[in-house]
Amino acid sequence: MKAWRCFFLALAIASAQLLTQGALAAEPIRVGVTASLTGAYAVPGSNLLAGLKMWAHDVNARGALLGREVEIVSYDDQSDPATSARLYEKLISDDRVDLLIGPYASDVTLAASEVAEGHGFPMVSGSASATDIWSRGYRNIFQVDTPADRYMDLLIESASNAGLTTIALAYSGTDFPREVARGVRARAGAAGIKIVFDKEYIEDSVDFTELVLRIKETRPDLVIGGTYLNDSIAFVREAKRQNFSPKALAFTVGPALIEFGEALGPDADGILGVVSWMRSGNVPMSYDFSFRYKEMTGHNAGAHAAYGYAAGQVLEAAVRLADSLDRNAIRTQLQEMKFGSLLGRYRVDDSGEQLAKETFVMQWQNGHRLLVLPRERRDSPIIYPLIPWSERTQR
Repeated sequence: MKAWRCFFLALAIASAQLLTQGALAAEPIRVGVTASLTGAYAVPGSNLLAGLKMWAHDVNARGALLGREVEIVSYDDQSDPATSARLYEKLISDDRVDLLIGPYASDVTLAASEVAEGHGFPMVSGSASATDIWSRGYRNIFQVDTPADRYMDLLIESASNAGLTTIALAYSGTDFPREVARGVRARAGAAGIKIVFDKEYIEDSVDFTELVLRIKETRPDLVIGGTYLNDSIAFVREAKRQNFSPKALAFTVGPALIEFGEALGPDADGILGVVSWMRSGNVPMSYDFSFRYKEMTGHNAGAHAAYGYAAGQVLEAAVRLADSLDRNAIRTQLQEMKFGSLLGRYRVDDSGEQLAKETFVMQWQNGHRLLVLPRERRDSPIIYPLIPWSERTQR
C-alpha cells in the first residue's frame, strides 16, 4: 500500500511538472500597454504599470492563463496622447500583442482608444474616467474606474450636510478635470450649493498666484480642484502663502498620493481628496494586495497601482470566460459580465462605461491618509472646517 501511495504521489508530481513545462514552453500571452514613465503623469503612470506587472506575476504564479504565461509589453508614452497612440499602433501591428490595457489619464486614453477601435481590439482602461471617451459609439474601450462626472458626488453631499453653501471650482484644461467640473456643476445645483467661481487653468500650471487671489475674493466655503499631483501641491502652497483658509480644500488625484504628503508635510493635514481605492476601504483583497505590493516594490500601494492590477483582473476574467483570445469573444464578455475586482464592482453599459463603481473620499489627518467617506467604510469622521493657516503657524 505504501508503495502504491508513493507511485501515485510521484505520478501527480510528474504530471504537474509536465503541465508547468507545457505552459512555459508555449508562447506567452502578450499584454500591451503604454504607461507614463516620464512627463506630467509619471508618478501615477509608473504606479499603474507596477500594479499591472504584479497582476501578471500573480497570474503566472498560480498557473498561467489558458495554459500560457502572461508577459507585459510596455512603452513609455511620455504622458503624451499622440505618442501613446503611435505606440499602441506599434503594439498591435509590430509587436502583435494578444491583449490590451489602456494607459494612464483620460486624454491619453482618448487617443489610444481610437487606435484600438480602428483595429477592433478590446482595451480595458483601469484609470480613465472622462465620459467623452465613452460617448463616441466605440465598441472596444471598457472602463473600470468611476466616470469623472460622478467623482465628487459623495463630497458635495457631505459638504451640503455640513452647512457649506458656496463652492469655488478650478480645474486643469484636460479631459478628466473638465468632466469632474461638469459633474460638480450638476451635483452642486441639486444639493443647493452655489458655485461662486468657475475657472479652467492651463494644463501643467504651477503658478497659482492670481487664481488663488481671485478665488479668495469670492470667499467660498469649499474649494474643489480638478487637479493632478503637481498642481494640487502648488495650489495648497499658494493658499497658505496668501493665508487663504476656506472651510474645506478638496482635489482630485494629488491628495491620494503619498508624494502629496511628502511635499507638503503638516500643511497636507485637513486636505480632502477623492480616490477610487484605499487599502483601508474594506474592499476584498485590499490588505493582501497592499502587503504583497510593498514586498515586491518597496513602496506602499496607492490607487494608481490598484488601477493597473484591477484592469488586469477584469481582462483576465473576460479571457477565462471566453476561454479564448478571440477578440470578439473577449469583447462580448467585457460587455456582458459582472465582476468584483480589487478596485470594486465592474459592470458597464452598452458603450463600455462603468455603472457600478463608486469613489471614496479621503482626508489627510495627522500625517496620514484616512478614508472618511462613505461612512460605512471610513477610518475616521471627516473634519470640517480646515484649520486656518494662521492657527497652524502657532502650533
